[in-house]
Amino acid sequence: MDWIEALILGLIQGLTEYLPVSSSGHLAIGSALFGIEGEENLAFTIVVHVATVFSTLVILWKEIDWIFKGLFKWQMNEETRYVINILISMIPVGIVGVFFKDKVEAIFGSGLVIVGCCLLLTAVLLAFSYYYKPKQKENISMKDAFIIGLAQACAVLPGLSRSGSTIATGLLLGDNKAKLAQFSFLMVIPPILGEALLDAMKMMKGENIAGDIPTLSLVVGFLAAFVSGCLACKWMINIVKKGKLIYFAIYCAIAGIVTLILS
Repeated sequence: MDWIEALILGLIQGLTEYLPVSSSGHLAIGSALFGIEGEENLAFTIVVHVATVFSTLVILWKEIDWIFKGLFKWQMNEETRYVINILISMIPVGIVGVFFKDKVEAIFGSGLVIVGCCLLLTAVLLAFSYYYKPKQKENISMKDAFIIGLAQACAVLPGLSRSGSTIATGLLLGDNKAKLAQFSFLMVIPPILGEALLDAMKMMKGENIAGDIPTLSLVVGFLAAFVSGCLACKWMINIVKKGKLIYFAIYCAIAGIVTLILS
């Protein structure tokens, strides 16, 4: 992977991580077009995902600061309940990560057919959330947090948008639009950082997870994903508030059909 390919894939990751069009699916398509596979693809995916975590920290810093200030008051307040909801949302994806990690990684190398099918599934989910109008609730409950967490666990499949799945699920449950977008972006931080920590431990043990990918390509990919992620995160929060997800449903449907035709 040269630095130009890393730049393009980093931009794709940063934009599609927050927009409900599946970053994993688009990375899989881009990697297939560039002929990038195996360990090299996995290492790059990890790096750009960490970059988008940092972009979340930058854009949602006020919310994160609010959470920690309230959390360290050591009382059951709104901030503490928010953290509990995030922890609850992590349970399903944690189970998938512990017991099915190898199977998930194998799926990422199984071709573009599953990517195309999952993009179509993303389109259906976004369309349902656009047309179904439940009574809106002010706060995200623990039950809703767990159900949204289930959606995040399912979205480990390439082509099934994580942000699209979690936000659409929350909308179908009637959760507040503005709070839902922030919750969706914050709840992914611990799992991604946990995955990065596990891979760092592998590197310390001498396992080569980076393959032959140059350091320059990793740096360029990281910076591209971080900058584009900052822009997309802020943009997506405004899109969710306005409820304009149907356009992404149309895009995912077209992308899914084209992917299936070309696979």
